[in-house]
Amino acid sequence: MTPIEILLVEDNPGDVDLAREALENGKLYNTLHVVNDGEAAMAFLRHEGKYTDAPRPDLILLDLNLPRKNGQEVLAEIKSDEELKCIPVVILTSSKAEQDILSTYNLHANCYISKPIDLDQFLKVVQAIKTFWVTIVKLPPNNGAIK
Repeated sequence: MTPIEILLVEDNPGDVDLAREALENGKLYNTLHVVNDGEAAMAFLRHEGKYTDAPRPDLILLDLNLPRKNGQEVLAEIKSDEELKCIPVVILTSSKAEQDILSTYNLHANCYISKPIDLDQFLKVVQAIKTFWVTIVKLPPNNGAIK
């Protein structure tokens, strides 16, 4: 079975560790790639610099509060790029602001999830994301945009 490639764009090391732990648990085969700012996310997706050999992710987990380029800017770039726009983007952030929710959906986020503060709930949320997006949803082929 080919692994599902997941790109986590998150600058909080604790949240990265929790997400990694949650995604490693279970029988679903995935590879987690992590970048910690918006510019690195776009370099990863565009195979620039040290990311020339990076795989194309099947799913992106995107925080909004990022250094160098915020999550909304990253989302806007992804969804306006013909080669990237069909990659599902799950917003996973601490923000519960209605404006953030509305603006990310207007930028075509696939879903918006507020990070729970409780450790066990955070693990459950990430596991639920993995289960839904990897076992229930049919992801687009990992070969770029339809020509």
